[in-house]
Amino acid sequence: MDHAGRDHSAQPAGGASWGTAAQATAHCLTGCAFGEILGMVIGTALRWGNAPTMVLAIALAFVFGYSFTLYAVRKAGLGLKAAVRTALAADTVSIAVMELVDNLVIAFTPGAMDAHLSDGLFWGALLGGFAVAFVITTPLNKWMIGRGKGHAVVHAHH
Repeated sequence: MDHAGRDHSAQPAGGASWGTAAQATAHCLTGCAFGEILGMVIGTALRWGNAPTMVLAIALAFVFGYSFTLYAVRKAGLGLKAAVRTALAADTVSIAVMELVDNLVIAFTPGAMDAHLSDGLFWGALLGGFAVAFVITTPLNKWMIGRGKGHAVVHAHH
């Protein structure tokens, strides 16, 4: 069962359901968004350039993404070593694809890389990147969960 009490152990014959995939992607996106926004805010506040700010934002996206899963599986009773392995197996591909897509959207949105925290363009590009990343990552998570990989590893411990 997941955090909302739904049972994901019975998957359709073709693999994971779209609902399961969307929920796994939303979980991943939440951690990524917290980390990435925090990294952008810190880098911008410290007047760092684009490259170091993006590196910090991406690093924090992974940290927060993994942390959310670590918390859930530790709460379910896994030891720390097993929880770390589970988080890495569950989230690495999803976070990596999400960050790649999101940052490409930001990088290719004219003016977004030079926008400030107070600019609508900054937030529009960031949120737009998250939306595109969600749409692209959900089918990937569906495919991985249907094959017992990715977030399916987490569901085995609930």
